[in-house]
Amino acid sequence: MTVPHQRTLEIRRLSPAEWSQAYPVMAQLRSLDEAEFLQRVRRQSHTGYELVAALLDGRIIGVLGMRPVHTLARGPHLHVDDLVVDTAVRGSGAGRALMEYAETDARARGMTAVFLDARPDAVAFYERESYQLHAAPSMKKVLAP
Repeated sequence: MTVPHQRTLEIRRLSPAEWSQAYPVMAQLRSLDEAEFLQRVRRQSHTGYELVAALLDGRIIGVLGMRPVHTLARGPHLHVDDLVVDTAVRGSGAGRALMEYAETDARARGMTAVFLDARPDAVAFYERESYQLHAAPSMKKVLAP
C-alpha cells in the first residue's frame, strides 16, 4: 500500500542568508529589484524588521515582513509591513498561517495588538481573520528632493 505524499507547510523566520530566496514571492507585492529589496531588508533589520516565510515542502510560497513598535498612541504592538502569498497558491491557508505566526509572536513579546496597512483588495482577507478597519486614516506626503 502506498501513502500519498503529504504536503508540509512550515512557518519560520528567515536568516539573512535566506532573504534572497524570499525575493521572487515578495516581488509580487513590491516593485523592487532584488538588490534594492535586500538593501532595504538589511537596513530595516537594524530596527527589528524580520522576514517570516511560509514554506510548502521546503519552497517559499508566502512572505511576511514584521517589526516590533512602541508608540505613545498605540503602546507596544507588532506592525506587519508586508504580507504576500504566491499567486499560484493563494487560498491555500499560507496567509492565515503567517498571520497566526505574527499574532503568536506579538503575544510572546507582551504586545496587545497587531497593526498593518492593507491594500484595498486585501481588506476582505484581513476581515476574515478578525481584523478591523482602524479609525485613523493613513496619510503621506511625498517630499521633493
